[in-house]
Amino acid sequence: MSKATLQSVDVGSAPIDRYRELLDPEAWSAFDVCMREFAGQMRGRTLWNVNSTPRGGGVAELLAALIPYDRGAGIDERWLVIEGSAEFFAITKKIHTLLHGVAPDGSDITAAERREYEQVMTRNAAALLEQVKPDDVVLLHDPQTAGLVAPLSSRGITVIWRSHVGVDQPNEMVRNAWKFLTPSMNGASAFIFSRRAYVWDGPDGSRIHIIAPCIDPFTTKNRDLAADEVARILVAGGVLRGTDGEPTFLRHDGSKGRVIHAATMSAVPPSDARLVVQVSRWDRLKDPVGLAEAFANHVAPKTDAWLVLAGPAVDSVDDDPEQPQILADLRSMRDRLRPEVRDRIVVALLPMQDVEENAAIVNALQRRADVVVQKSLAEGFGLTVAEAMWKGRPVVASRVGGIEDQIEHQKSGFLIDDPTDLEGFGSAVVGLLQDHDRAAALGREARRHVIRQFLAPRHLMEQAQLITSVI
Repeated sequence: MSKATLQSVDVGSAPIDRYRELLDPEAWSAFDVCMREFAGQMRGRTLWNVNSTPRGGGVAELLAALIPYDRGAGIDERWLVIEGSAEFFAITKKIHTLLHGVAPDGSDITAAERREYEQVMTRNAAALLEQVKPDDVVLLHDPQTAGLVAPLSSRGITVIWRSHVGVDQPNEMVRNAWKFLTPSMNGASAFIFSRRAYVWDGPDGSRIHIIAPCIDPFTTKNRDLAADEVARILVAGGVLRGTDGEPTFLRHDGSKGRVIHAATMSAVPPSDARLVVQVSRWDRLKDPVGLAEAFANHVAPKTDAWLVLAGPAVDSVDDDPEQPQILADLRSMRDRLRPEVRDRIVVALLPMQDVEENAAIVNALQRRADVVVQKSLAEGFGLTVAEAMWKGRPVVASRVGGIEDQIEHQKSGFLIDDPTDLEGFGSAVVGLLQDHDRAAALGREARRHVIRQFLAPRHLMEQAQLITSVI
């Protein structure tokens, strides 16, 4: 059997000194000392991150944001992407959905699917073992990589497996998915989960570690933008009507970029439109159809706002084959609406030719939003919420998964207890659109909360301490 071809993702390096001004002196000192000590512990070793896609989705964004800081601190950290067939990614998407307690077509993993998964893992393990040294540390991300634990750990390599998905109350579908994955993961030195509730019954407690995800405010997606920059980027990206100025943005490495690709839009809001925005992959668990229904029935009749459902071009995310069908369902629902409502529901396929250009457009769109919504039916963590909160936006979101960890209800946003409560979502959005002072106050507290809890230094320190403990 031939070995796979692994893709190497180069994300450069970044100085941790960027955080000196954001953190208080005590927090900065602890961060600085921790990173220096970690670099010493890792001298002569490489830290490998392995996942299933170089772009699209929260894991790729998290790696792109965090790896440069470790590298800037002197750690040899690298990122590899596995190779898989279309059948393999259909299987792992099925597992992903099952781990959220939702049944795709046929809820059991078949013998044929198991064989395909194992064959892809065998090919990728062979390729990895040509690059990874025995003293290295390998951090594997999500179900797509779970089958790599055994072949790597059996060679004496330190392996940590991280799950970015989970559900608060597991049902039989969730348990069956874990039963499929668990036998191949016993050799891991540690397991990382985003929340304590997501830990399944398999690993012993001494190997379990909880590390909540984070955002980096210095990435292109989160960097502060002035109002005129926001307008120029959105007009150039085809997201708003207006006169194109000089739509430049600052890349992560400090160089200047320019928006040259436009989104594919079902309609283009006017420059002065009030916007309700959700940014996510085209995933049934993000419930874009439900959000469109909530807007059509409970927001559009009471306000003049527009809903923008924004996500990547559907052919740009390698490990998620369901996106075209979700998008088709959304468009079909939208087409059935009255024209005066339909025209204010915008489906925006954001360009992905340049990942940082895409990030600049998302940044501008979230900053331009009057209200940001995350109507997930289930959620691993949902960092689009923290991103919007960092930008001072009022957020209305489902009380599911890690979203509940990010928003303090009625203090830094609104949580809707039942993610299928369309009227509840609509009422909360309308209330914020009609009460500008309340919306602004929620946004200010949201930004303060993110600074306290969800920036990169906390995550980098917790990961460094874990890796140090297992080597």
